[in-house]
Amino acid sequence: MHKNERQALIKQMINQHTIRTQEDLLARLQEENVDITQATISRDIRDLEIIKSIDENGEPKFALYNSSQLQNQAEQGRLVNLLNDVVTKIEHVQFLTIIHTLPDNASLLAAIIDETHLPEVKCSLAGFDTVVLIVSDEAHAIEMKDYFNEMWQKQVDEQLES
Repeated sequence: MHKNERQALIKQMINQHTIRTQEDLLARLQEENVDITQATISRDIRDLEIIKSIDENGEPKFALYNSSQLQNQAEQGRLVNLLNDVVTKIEHVQFLTIIHTLPDNASLLAAIIDETHLPEVKCSLAGFDTVVLIVSDEAHAIEMKDYFNEMWQKQVDEQLES
């Protein structure tokens, strides 16, 4: 099977099935009699701009990245949901906004923050359980801390009302 055909099949599988890992994708491709190596899958994922997103159950899954499909309101909703699910603390230090998460969730949160294209955020860095947002000055860091705290607190308040 040629690269273009294989990549079209991968796109189709990601759109039609919940695929959470490269191993899931490899198994599906093998079911279709496609002989492929892990390295080739990794290259195809990079070439096709496949990202991990969150499904309706809060579980990570592969998705095709397409910036024209990302709408600000949907991005904000995903951000609010993720903040509610994984954030433990939000603070600022000088020109940095620091968001602490449950273990192994920082990179996903940083990716969603990046997708939201907040003009104040110059760069995001993610570790295992911490996202650091670099902004231009301390005033913007405080603004970002307040922005994320407001979204986070709004979710907490809505849960208490339910």
